[in-house]
Amino acid sequence: MHLLYLGLLAGCLLVSVPLEFALQLRVLSRPRRWLGAVLPVAAAFVAWDCYAVRHRQWSYDDVHTLGLRLPEAVFARLPLEEVLFFLVVPTAAILGYEAVRMVMFRRAGGAGPAGGQRR
Repeated sequence: MHLLYLGLLAGCLLVSVPLEFALQLRVLSRPRRWLGAVLPVAAAFVAWDCYAVRHRQWSYDDVHTLGLRLPEAVFARLPLEEVLFFLVVPTAAILGYEAVRMVMFRRAGGAGPAGGQRR
């Protein structure tokens, strides 16, 4: 059970990352854009989680996590998997969105979004 949370995150990546290569999405190949989209959201949600944990509104069970906790001073002892969640899930969402967008443009007869030019 200790690998449950990590396994769910791995499943998200297992399903979404192949879309990057199969459809040539170029999401992960542009790390600055990817990080620019993911990091601000991750920072906001990690801060929210830290607040909730510190005020005992939220907690995590070590039964479902590896038990690796981040430092109390900065991260309120959040499990490593929780921080990874805020990187993995938005990445999977972006890849899914871009995959649907690419397929829709190809079905419409285009080579890709924006008249075949990828931004």
